[in-house]
Amino acid sequence: MNALTISTKGQITLRKELLQHLGVHPGDRISFEKMPGGEVRIRAVRPSGKLDGFFGSLRRDGQAPISVEDMNEAIAEGWAGRS
Repeated sequence: MNALTISTKGQITLRKELLQHLGVHPGDRISFEKMPGGEVRIRAVRPSGKLDGFFGSLRRDGQAPISVEDMNEAIAEGWAGRS
């Protein structure tokens, strides 16, 4: 059994082999589920892949939505090297 040490801040560091087993990388998320008997189940959080979750994800706070026409114009200018 692999044992981990708890820091004074109550944090642990998961070993590289465990992260590889979970298939996670820096910036990915993992979830913890409390199980009976003081056990914890750790799982990688996988994107649901639903389109609804993507809508608005690129918008910045206070930024108004742009029209399809504005997007097409920006794409055309970028393609022509005018951006």
